[in-house]
Amino acid sequence: MIYFVATPIGNLKDITLRALETLKEADAVFCEDTRHTLKLLTAYQIKKPLFACHKFNEREAAEKIIAFSREGKNICVVSDAGMPVVSDPGAVVARKLREAGEAYTVIPGACAFVSALALSAFSSEKFTFLGFLPDKAGERRRVLESYRDARETLIFHVAPQDVDAYVKIMYEIFGSRAACAVREITKIHEEVIPFDLAAGLAGEKRGEYVLVVEGAEERENPLNALSVREHVAHYMRKGFDKKEAIKAVCRDRGTSKNEVYQEVLDFRE
Repeated sequence: MIYFVATPIGNLKDITLRALETLKEADAVFCEDTRHTLKLLTAYQIKKPLFACHKFNEREAAEKIIAFSREGKNICVVSDAGMPVVSDPGAVVARKLREAGEAYTVIPGACAFVSALALSAFSSEKFTFLGFLPDKAGERRRVLESYRDARETLIFHVAPQDVDAYVKIMYEIFGSRAACAVREITKIHEEVIPFDLAAGLAGEKRGEYVLVVEGAEERENPLNALSVREHVAHYMRKGFDKKEAIKAVCRDRGTSKNEVYQEVLDFRE
């Protein structure tokens, strides 16, 4: 059997009994960084063969996982922190397993963005997790612009060197809005910093961040006064492809994708 196992996001004690049992029974562990995972296993006196499974070799690792599984071996897939697949390697493996008809399951556990949402005290009734934004500035701007009027709480993973750039462009697009930076979750230096995008986030940036931003205030979107075709054309002129433009229009108007798509069947990307 193949198990995607959630690991601690900081404090090594934040691992479930079931996760430890599964790791102890595994014949092999595929991990993002073998050195990092070795520390976790050593802390619980677990010795297992470790194989690398990161973004540069994930396809090859998936083939090896499938081969091991078909030999009747128990395999664990882990990332450095949290659940594999979520802003971590694992998505390619999961897709390959599904294509190959190979069964797998998950052993749930710690999750950084859920913890940060709870610590922020922002609305959790509806939220959107966007993970890491694109590296390219133009693509990053397009993603954020598509969520400009989203009323749900927005959650991002941010590397320390990118925090200031993220906050700056968010202010340019979202305007003044309450936000919360959460860093080093579950560790000794855990910190929760409420701030406003207009003021920026002060201080030296250290450790991995989760940035939580309040949703937009409810207001009438002037774009909704356009026809559906004009609305889609507006986003396509801004550089969105047809699929992205339709998604943005659906969010703006609160309508179904099919309803919008039927209006623009003859549009070319």
